[in-house]
Amino acid sequence: MERSKEEFLRRFGEDYGYPNAPKNIDEIRASEFKRLQGLVYLDHAGATLYSEAQMEAVVKDLTSNIYGNPHSLNDSSMATSDIISAARLQVLNYFNASPKNYICIFTSGATAALKLVGEGFPWSRESCYMYTMENHNSVLGIREGATALAVDIENVKLHGLRDGTNESSVRILKHSVQRRAEAKFPQDGVRCTLSDNAYNLFAFPSECNFSGQKFCLDLVKVIKDDAQKFFEGSQVGQWMVLVDAAKGSATDPPDLARCPADFVVFSFYKIFGYPTGLGALVVRTEAARILTTTYFSGGTVSASIADIDFIKRRERIEQVLEDGTLSFLAIASIRHGFNIIDTLTTSAISRHTTSLATHVRNMMMDLKHENGVNVCRVYGRDIAKVSSLDLGPTITFNLRRADGSWYGYHEVETLASLSGIQLRTGCFCNPGACAKYLGLSHSDLISNYEAGHVCWDDKDVLCGKPTGAVRISFGYMSTFEDAEKFLRFLEISFVEKHKSSNGKCHLCTEAVPLSGIGWQQLVGNVRLKSITIYPVKSCAGFSVSGWPLSNMGLKYDREWLLKGPSDEILTQKKVPEMCYIRTFVDLEQGKLFLESQRCKEKMQISLAKNSSCEMEEMNVYGQRYEVMTYDDEVNMWFTEAIARPCTFVRCLSSKKRSCMNMVGREGLCRDSKSKLTFVNEAQILLISEDSVHDLNSRLNSNIQKDCSCSGQTVLVDAMRFRPNIVISGAKPYVEDSWRSLQIGEAHFVSLGGCNRCQMINLDQQSGQVRKLKEPLATLASYRRVQGKILFGVLLRYEDCIMEDEEEKNGKERWLQVDQEVYPSID
Repeated sequence: MERSKEEFLRRFGEDYGYPNAPKNIDEIRASEFKRLQGLVYLDHAGATLYSEAQMEAVVKDLTSNIYGNPHSLNDSSMATSDIISAARLQVLNYFNASPKNYICIFTSGATAALKLVGEGFPWSRESCYMYTMENHNSVLGIREGATALAVDIENVKLHGLRDGTNESSVRILKHSVQRRAEAKFPQDGVRCTLSDNAYNLFAFPSECNFSGQKFCLDLVKVIKDDAQKFFEGSQVGQWMVLVDAAKGSATDPPDLARCPADFVVFSFYKIFGYPTGLGALVVRTEAARILTTTYFSGGTVSASIADIDFIKRRERIEQVLEDGTLSFLAIASIRHGFNIIDTLTTSAISRHTTSLATHVRNMMMDLKHENGVNVCRVYGRDIAKVSSLDLGPTITFNLRRADGSWYGYHEVETLASLSGIQLRTGCFCNPGACAKYLGLSHSDLISNYEAGHVCWDDKDVLCGKPTGAVRISFGYMSTFEDAEKFLRFLEISFVEKHKSSNGKCHLCTEAVPLSGIGWQQLVGNVRLKSITIYPVKSCAGFSVSGWPLSNMGLKYDREWLLKGPSDEILTQKKVPEMCYIRTFVDLEQGKLFLESQRCKEKMQISLAKNSSCEMEEMNVYGQRYEVMTYDDEVNMWFTEAIARPCTFVRCLSSKKRSCMNMVGREGLCRDSKSKLTFVNEAQILLISEDSVHDLNSRLNSNIQKDCSCSGQTVLVDAMRFRPNIVISGAKPYVEDSWRSLQIGEAHFVSLGGCNRCQMINLDQQSGQVRKLKEPLATLASYRRVQGKILFGVLLRYEDCIMEDEEEKNGKERWLQVDQEVYPSID
């Protein structure tokens, strides 16, 4: 890294690291961001980080001064009023806005500021709302109120506008926004026919939060002064301009002395991390006067009478538009954030972050698989040609495999988290930019939604196309070391080298039907070592020497679960303490026994299905179940055990559903004799003890390579993976090739590997739940296939006994520990 840093500094040394500030970047990180040790935070476009010195100053301020409600005249109230007035001036100064021409109105954030403009703007039937394709949903949301008033809505694409460009080269391509319902005025021939009295609004971002593309702020004057040149019609009305500076204000705030926008919105946490829930609308005084509001509240009126229609609003615009008591303690805190920024200067922050983004962007574009295929698809306008000055410190991209297929963004995010890297995925609430750069048509977007894709989910590739992207963004405290760790992560995790086994497993991808398979015992005397039942989903299980099978797999396995107050399914991912609920099923007594260290009494529940209990239908991960609920006594016991409200339910029956098979295609994984309880994907999970031994060898090898973990050992046992059956005597990972197997008289079909998640990183042995990165991080290094990290095999029990004969004879098949295992690999 030393050599690469020397090369980086030769190119960017004058811009990187704040050489003229009281502290350089290394000193800032060491003293102000100690919590980042071992982590790489690359989501500054989402929320940047606050410094320790900033928060120490906030705490000292709030513990040394008394700030009262500003709607009074006592000393503490006056102190608050003074702080608020000073804060308004500090905001205006940040945007180089004269107090004679601009007003600062505090809101709960940039979105609230946009909502204030949209709801208060004087729309009319002759008005036009126009916005660029690359805009945040919060800007798009303004059109809802405008549409209801029959306002013309136009979406535009800009071409040819750069700093210093002659305005005659600018082209604005308009596109009428399709409406969900028929408009209240004629559709043809009268679009955007405006009058001189109409107020019109044009909205664009100072920087696109998807691509990092900066918009030339000369556009403000172009629209305000020469709208008639760009928009058809001799009567263009009065155009006002709104700039969404939520993304750009952190490194390049709009200079309102040079580009006199009418409305500018932003949030403080995007600039210096704290406080959240506070933003502002910086508005030209003339523009502020046209904003209206019907609602009034405390602080917005000079006088009102309760029993007659009498109200006198206050004269100052900010007092009229700021409803209720301001978040005055948050406002008192912003000066300490501005002090940090002023010490470094925004120009130095911009140069510092741009140098990192330029370096990483260039390195990513040069990254190739061994066959020459580019690994990274970086999004942005003519990204290979555009100047770094036209781009913010944001890089949005997707990754390709050597065969040209896409890595899903969810896979990238998962692996990044395991590597200690925090980044962002999805469309970042910017649907226009997302569709533009990913090449998604309207039909693609609708099809994706109909396929179940919504914002923030993990459906990252549909019909061979990405549904979103990966975004990294740099902040004022980002370092070269952050950038290098990210680039190293890409190279290790996604660049395909020469075709060799490299210690990796080769997983089976082709299903083989059960009929016609001959059974064979593998050399090594493979045996069933243990059997574990988990009666309650995500709670502790119990081991037995033998256990009966049913058409749902192992009898009573995951037949119960806990759901939260909003019907959400509770698991250890959300409630790690569930592992402390111990369970046991006594077949002779016909009871489920439960105990918890948090409960004085043990709980006993009959295994008999009580017809007097309340029955209901329930959705669990897309599957409909008929369930039985329990009384308040049972629910209160579990509520005490996990320290949160919950309801205990039992699976009675379920309808067929689709699940995965060996080739990863959707298909029915059960029939009338092969149903699922509350398991995720299949009836039974098999883990090989020999595969666990190999994993442990790799874990300790990785620990020895990591000098920061010298002397430590990491061992996991098979129970970390919550298996139903554990086998021993087979070669590591040979179970991947099994199509089916026989244990005793019972036959099972393999449904393929089990996709592992963060849950296996929960260490439950030490008396407290610890969230670790292992073993999932090591598994990801050699057990990753098509976005899944596979370990263990999912099985379906094939019941070959006729149901009526089974009932007649009362016969059940049992699994017994130490039974021989006969797999089929042909």
